[in-house]
Amino acid sequence: MTRRLSAGDPRSDQAPQRRIPVGLSTSSVFPSGVEEAFRLADRIGYDGIEVMVSYPKDSQDPELLRTYSERYDQPILSLHAPTLFFLQGLWGRDAWVKVERTVEIAKELGVPTVVAHPPFRWQGSYARDFVTGVAELEDRHGIAIAVENMYPWRLGVRELLNYLPDHDPTDEDYSHVTVDLSHAATAGDDALEMIDRLGDRLTHLHLADGSGRTTKDEHLPPGEGNQPCAEVLRRLANRGWEGSVLLEVSTSNNTDKREAILRQCLLFARHHLGHHLEDDERGDSGA
Repeated sequence: MTRRLSAGDPRSDQAPQRRIPVGLSTSSVFPSGVEEAFRLADRIGYDGIEVMVSYPKDSQDPELLRTYSERYDQPILSLHAPTLFFLQGLWGRDAWVKVERTVEIAKELGVPTVVAHPPFRWQGSYARDFVTGVAELEDRHGIAIAVENMYPWRLGVRELLNYLPDHDPTDEDYSHVTVDLSHAATAGDDALEMIDRLGDRLTHLHLADGSGRTTKDEHLPPGEGNQPCAEVLRRLANRGWEGSVLLEVSTSNNTDKREAILRQCLLFARHHLGHHLEDDERGDSGA
């Protein structure tokens, strides 16, 4: 814990302009279910939830999601559309259906943001028209569709260009973008440069870490890899960023330690976002 909390810039460099919320992705409790993510988020003290829309029926059911949100007092900060490779069979083969149905659920629940992956090259007109199609859906529904950075697939030393035009959406004309720090590690991308280049187009941050030494998408707890997780959080807080941080780490191999890991991750995020400074200030003013 000490090592994690001391990572990044010195505390004196923190000047947070906004208390940025820190939510928990349901992916962080996989293979446990959606309700377990809500329960843990409430128990630990997260500020909300990102729901990965997937094969479990409750992840697709707005009424059940509303029930969970109210039962555990956890607002749904975002929905993740089922645009992952292994979810291509969900809701049929039409990729636009996956995005638009997720947007409609978000609209019904009052969720401001939908996260979507960039299109695969083999997805035809969906891939070719994705940038304009996303903009049209945003205009029609009033929901932000934050397109997420990915990483190239590799076969030995060969890099496969599986996304169109590539894995990095920051150069495309999207109004809203999600930066995932684990994906940046796998891709070898500069996360700090990405968030600076995006400016206000950065809507969402998936907080995780990666070693950068593997082709795998690791989703390590922040502080366990080589990504500038602390620096990213501090930079966003100092500029008064209006988005949300969502923890998206893998705990599937540490189910017995899951709650402890998620507590440490929340402490890391809040520390480097400067929440403790605001809490100290409130304590001083109330003394």
